Amino acid sequence: MIIEGINVVAILIAMVASMAIGAFWYSILAKPWIAAAGFSQEQIESVEKGGSPLIYIIAAISHLVMALILAGVINHVGDVTLWRGLISALFVWVGFVVTTMVVNHRFQMKPWSLTIIDAGHYLLVLLAQGAIIGWMGV
Repeated sequence: MIIEGINVVAILIAMVASMAIGAFWYSILAKPWIAAAGFSQEQIESVEKGGSPLIYIIAAISHLVMALILAGVINHVGDVTLWRGLISALFVWVGFVVTTMVVNHRFQMKPWSLTIIDAGHYLLVLLAQGAIIGWMGV
């Protein structure tokens, strides 16, 4: 199913994969992430209770937008292939995601461990999205 040159199925699969990666990544690294983020006891209790579903809706929409934009980037690079999807995702991660996190976390006086955990998550997300979009096409 393609709408105006965008493979909707690939975008939706990329979004779902991103959410699954986040669930896996942050379940494994929950304690160090919470400590690095400097959550209050009240915030920790809220997270342990599952928090608001709104945060998951926001995350899903954000990952959907990310997949759409990455598809556009991959499409503009040339032939859409698995390799180009991965390389485009890596370039986007290095050029925009990591640099933004480094600046934001340094100004927020957060520890490097938070940057490493969050950046690692988005490396996996973007590589998965790039692979899915590159393999399935835009």
